[in-house]
Amino acid sequence: MEQLKIDLHSTVTALSSSLDLVGIDEVKHGKRVAIMAKNVARELGWSKADCLTLMHAGMLHDCGVSRVQEHRLISETLEWDGAEAHCIRADAYLRACAPLAHLAVDIRYHHTRWEKLQSLPLNETTRLRSNLIYLADRADTLQLPFIGSEQILLEYPAIVDYARKQAGRMFAPELVEAFAHAADEEAFWLSMDPEYLDEELAEFSSHQTQITLNMDELRALALLFSRIVDAKSHYTEEHSERVAKIARYLAEQLGRTGPVLDLIEIAGLLHDIGKLRVDEAIIEKPGPLTDREYACIRRHSYDTYRILRRVFGHTPIPVWAGYHHENLLGLGYPFKRAPKEIHLEARIVSVADIFQAFAQHRSYRGRLAKDEIIGHLQALVAQGRLDAQVVGALIDHADECYRLATA
Repeated sequence: MEQLKIDLHSTVTALSSSLDLVGIDEVKHGKRVAIMAKNVARELGWSKADCLTLMHAGMLHDCGVSRVQEHRLISETLEWDGAEAHCIRADAYLRACAPLAHLAVDIRYHHTRWEKLQSLPLNETTRLRSNLIYLADRADTLQLPFIGSEQILLEYPAIVDYARKQAGRMFAPELVEAFAHAADEEAFWLSMDPEYLDEELAEFSSHQTQITLNMDELRALALLFSRIVDAKSHYTEEHSERVAKIARYLAEQLGRTGPVLDLIEIAGLLHDIGKLRVDEAIIEKPGPLTDREYACIRRHSYDTYRILRRVFGHTPIPVWAGYHHENLLGLGYPFKRAPKEIHLEARIVSVADIFQAFAQHRSYRGRLAKDEIIGHLQALVAQGRLDAQVVGALIDHADECYRLATA
């Protein structure tokens, strides 16, 4: 597979849904910021292309946030001293991802006050886009308790008043004026209802946002989100990237060639994207998990499957990634698939995932030696859970797999 055609708007929307998982209890923040910013931009007469770019930046503005506690501090505090850290991370992530690199600078400064923005070496367009995302972001923080309720119609004047008081300080005066005018319509606030939000976003999805990505660009897109997932805890640092390398290597040893190798690498990079929903307190817990905590862990592979279907639904990537906790006894999760339904590629991702996890320090144990990990894998084969052929290939190339898992 040298190239793949995707709808950029639909892809960004799906990736925004994965970021929503970090909120756990508060979801669709990025989408509301996108719609609110777009409505203000229209009030200012910005072009449709500029509005679309702004929406994409709005949906991905929090891609530097992986940890639930950080998300809560940002979303519950109007001005938090630590907010800039996630802007810097987002800027680095996006600059390394060619299809989305054009959004980096606007997102880098989306928590910078207007009075400071004016002194930075930025062009006026960047200042206004960044500041508009900031304005929409803070307005959403204020409206959060009332979303989906008619109470917002009683509360929104206070939100507009807050923005007006910050004109020239936090926010550009011209943006505040446009926001106040647009926000005077009740429809501005009612469109934020979760029931209508996705319809608002879908209106922008069309053939006009179809782009063709080469494999390097697709890999960069997948790597962006694998880094967000793995940043949830230092215990999972580079886990997805290493799983992807091991999976591709094993697939090659098992005779897979060409496009399949690229697809399995992307599946490996994205296999844990559903873990964004899992509180890092669970991932970092040093002792046994409660039933409820384990249930939180178990659902992540289903969330992975659903999210990837929206972007890669015409490829086997959602299945190969989403099935990485299935097993050959039909007792895995989330689907309890029979062995004949579990593709070799999904079996490879599963083995690569287990091998790399054992080779990594975790909160509840240290890193295991290569021979110790092989013993665990052989035991799982003996129980009928893992594919003997895949594990055999790993054992035959154990030194290289261990290097990929740890180097």
